[in-house]
Amino acid sequence: MPSRYLSFRCSVPWLILLLQALLLLRSFSGFPGVSDTYSSSDSYPEFQDVNHMVVFGFGFFLMVLRRYGFSSTGFNFLLVVLGVQCSVLGEDLLVFLRGGPNQVGLERTADCSLWSLARAFVSVTAVVISTGAVLGRANPVQLIVMTLVELVFFYVSRYVNETFLKVPGHLTGVHVFLFGAYFGLALASRFPEPPAGLDKSRSSPKSELFSVLGTVFVWVFWPSFNSILPSSKMRAVINTYLALAVSAVAAFMLSALTSKDGKFRMAQIRSAVLAGGVTISYAAERIHHPWIAMILGLLGSVITILGSHCAQRCFNPALKLQDTSGVHFTFGLPAVLGAVAAVVLIVVQDGIGTRWNELSRLGYGALVYIGAFCQTMSTALITGLITGLILNIKLLKAVHVSKYFDDQFYWEFPHLSVGF
Repeated sequence: MPSRYLSFRCSVPWLILLLQALLLLRSFSGFPGVSDTYSSSDSYPEFQDVNHMVVFGFGFFLMVLRRYGFSSTGFNFLLVVLGVQCSVLGEDLLVFLRGGPNQVGLERTADCSLWSLARAFVSVTAVVISTGAVLGRANPVQLIVMTLVELVFFYVSRYVNETFLKVPGHLTGVHVFLFGAYFGLALASRFPEPPAGLDKSRSSPKSELFSVLGTVFVWVFWPSFNSILPSSKMRAVINTYLALAVSAVAAFMLSALTSKDGKFRMAQIRSAVLAGGVTISYAAERIHHPWIAMILGLLGSVITILGSHCAQRCFNPALKLQDTSGVHFTFGLPAVLGAVAAVVLIVVQDGIGTRWNELSRLGYGALVYIGAFCQTMSTALITGLITGLILNIKLLKAVHVSKYFDDQFYWEFPHLSVGF
């Protein structure tokens, strides 16, 4: 085996052990204002759904490369279980900086620990999305460092939005799609391009099938993801399901209309069926009319399929960007659309019946949401570029482009060694 592989064998286990030891110390010290007792909670089924969605759904969703299935699911699982522990520490730190317990969490459930864990799972979704942009090109050491750095910057962005811009906590949480997509895109721009025509970077019918299986799981559990943080849970569930249903129907329709031979394209459908869930996430609890949710689901699917054409033909070649899993048009563009739609809904709904002397307050509220959106996106792009520069230093042992998208560089294949 090459010496570079042996260096991974020596560095990855010790890095994981060091991080786990540091996180274990947190369980002994803790932060004030967070209860360590567990009680029965109505939120556990939602938490379980989000757990399935992030670990199982996204793990199989990333299995799009023909020779990178072990790494897609295995590394996703490793990053999630490490990232959730780091995110719990980040949630407790936010409580500590505010000087007291999270009042929103205490109002929703008596189990503050479960509430903190649920928010941690939502936050770690940003890491999973960013991983899709550099899938097959970043080694395990780089992915672990990326997880730690991204979570730190994401919580800094959340703290700015909640403390200075006074954005509600559940809305800063759903910025994970926006932050994760554009952090990953900026990060991917710092990695060398793979050789032209590299066969390992393609998909196969089996890898596409597993990816669709993950997509179905993500689709099924998405209403729980969008309703775990807001207070109006049932309204968020219904609006999310309607948006997802319409985006799925529109995905099949637009895929057939945009293809030359009129056939469905699995890659387009796999991305577009999830667009409704991303788009509706910012306003799921504010929408009182089902037709608004359905229109947002339709627009999300449209912008995903049209964005895939523009991104792959114009945006990615111009910036020399290799977006492995298409996180830009799967999560980034629908998140931008959802953030803009949320501002429009706030202005329209709160503007009805508003007096002339209160219009300034309404405009200030809309400006705050726009500022939070711009702050999150700019922070993701800037910190993604910085993280990309950090990950390419020699100490982190960047993978040579010839080893991109290959499981055999990291995983043992016993059937190959015995000649079967």
